[in-house]
Amino acid sequence: MIKVEFLGPIELDSVDMDIKSLKELSAYMKSSDELKDWAINSAVAVNDVIVTDINYELKDGDRVSILPPVCGG
Repeated sequence: MIKVEFLGPIELDSVDMDIKSLKELSAYMKSSDELKDWAINSAVAVNDVIVTDINYELKDGDRVSILPPVCGG
């Protein structure tokens, strides 16, 4: 299982998912009304390391963080 956490303004609880790659996670997010907008412009970290490769393979026990853009003032 992969733990997926949604940070900042996404305001959703973490979920455990049976996925094998970030590509699968992206497809899931794009199919969700709550997440589709975040899928386009959020950064992704796997085990606290930013990953930009959509084909990145996930391993059992990985923690994926969805990091939405944030602005401050």
